[in-house]
Amino acid sequence: MTKIGLFDSGVGGLSVWRAVARALPQSDLVYFADQKYCPYGLRSQQEIRALAARITKFLVEQNCRVIVVACNTASAAALYFLRQQFPAITFIGMEPAVKPAARATRSGKIAVLATRGTLEGELFHHTRDEFARHVQALTVYPTDWVERVERGDIDSPETYASVRRVIEPLLDAGVDEIALGCTHYPFLAPAMENIAAGRASILDPSDAVAKQTARIVAESALPPTRNATLTYYTSGNVAEFGRVLEKLLGPQAAEIAFSPI
Repeated sequence: MTKIGLFDSGVGGLSVWRAVARALPQSDLVYFADQKYCPYGLRSQQEIRALAARITKFLVEQNCRVIVVACNTASAAALYFLRQQFPAITFIGMEPAVKPAARATRSGKIAVLATRGTLEGELFHHTRDEFARHVQALTVYPTDWVERVERGDIDSPETYASVRRVIEPLLDAGVDEIALGCTHYPFLAPAMENIAAGRASILDPSDAVAKQTARIVAESALPPTRNATLTYYTSGNVAEFGRVLEKLLGPQAAEIAFSPI
């Protein structure tokens, strides 16, 4: 049975997984968290491409023919490379929601929150130059958010304080649209929205990626399954992954396995 694969450096891509599962409730989904090598943000482009290629081979072995690169850093470093290396596979990538942010801003100031790898990548610069030349785009790299989400630490006072330290200066600068450029960050969106208190919109591209995935699946004529399966793999600690999975998404009726790749 043909399946849809998603992968990320860790648990962040579960924000995209959640949206895809809502959009395609009758599809078999396979998620791979590369926690052994998380975070990707400070790794070289060459290393990220090698990791992404190994994960793609694994997902293809699980009968995935549509693969969502549910990681902004991996999309920036490896999306074009993967399409060249695996021409029979349809890839869907991530990029910060710069276009809708630039379109919606009233103040003329937007912010993009992302990892260093994403902000320095060609994909982001191309998107910013094409769609946000007429606005001021502030870029911020929150140094500890990925690690906090990886631990499932999304609602502690310390995490809230970390979010406040990033968001308040942007609000003070007049930013009214905040684009999330890392799939870990949507799990901190409730804190961001609380701090913004209506002064800025938080833009998560997950739903747009899910709609794109649903469109591609429809065009590919992948058959629906009566009892859709949700399967998770991690290259890290299975028990810890399961704990954080439940923290982020709630109890999941799914298989969790370890993959040593």
